[in-house]
Amino acid sequence: MNLKPYKRPRSAEAFGGARTSFAHRAIFSVISISTVLVIWGGLSHLGIINSVLVPSPADVARAVIAGIRDGSLLENTTVSMVRVLLGFVIALMIAIPLGIMMGVSRVFQDLIDPLVELLRPVPPIALIPLAILWFGIGEISKVLIITYGAFFPIFINTVAGFRDVDQVHIRAARTLGARRYEVFRDVILPSAFPQIVTGARLGMSMAFIVLVAAELIASSAGLGYLINYARITFRTDEIFVGICTIGVLGFVLNKGLIEIERFLVRWKYL
Repeated sequence: MNLKPYKRPRSAEAFGGARTSFAHRAIFSVISISTVLVIWGGLSHLGIINSVLVPSPADVARAVIAGIRDGSLLENTTVSMVRVLLGFVIALMIAIPLGIMMGVSRVFQDLIDPLVELLRPVPPIALIPLAILWFGIGEISKVLIITYGAFFPIFINTVAGFRDVDQVHIRAARTLGARRYEVFRDVILPSAFPQIVTGARLGMSMAFIVLVAAELIASSAGLGYLINYARITFRTDEIFVGICTIGVLGFVLNKGLIEIERFLVRWKYL
């Protein structure tokens, strides 16, 4: 049985906004980022901001080129990306199944919810000293802390996505003769998927936050280490290189998750 889920109108369309293609979204992104760079460069050129504390875009670009030439930027970026992706994937593999079970089972929800609410307020940064004591300053401690930080946004949004499925749609599917697995596949899962993607995007952002915190405290490589070392040597241009690199990586990964959602839930954007 092939049931097409109900497509809610997006807020942009509800207020008369036009849908945009991938090319248009890319152009708008370039325009917004270019505008910020032009303003930043203009303020630096006019001497309105202190170039020692806030280097110009040209100084940051030269530091990027220097980091690429000596290989330090690529090495630190690779180390950080491996840590983020490992922790994020592990968090996905744990959070989504648990979230689905909590979303569809009241018994499982009553069993797990107290534990989740007990641990959720504990910030990942507070667990870094404990992780170092247990696992040392190697990769395991960093990946586990990143997994912990990324877990809760994914988990909470997955649970919310399954709880918010309109019961009218489920009853309509059952009235049309859909079996339980067909209701789950064709109604519940497509309805909850956008919320899961939202959780994944928030989890990815949290993964980068925790990554930098972990690398600032105990690491000999990575973008957090690069930023901390640049702080010690008072190289603000290299600090901006680390910050901008994290921003670019987060931007690309976030856009990738959005495009995955657009591909897998095409009916939402028709």
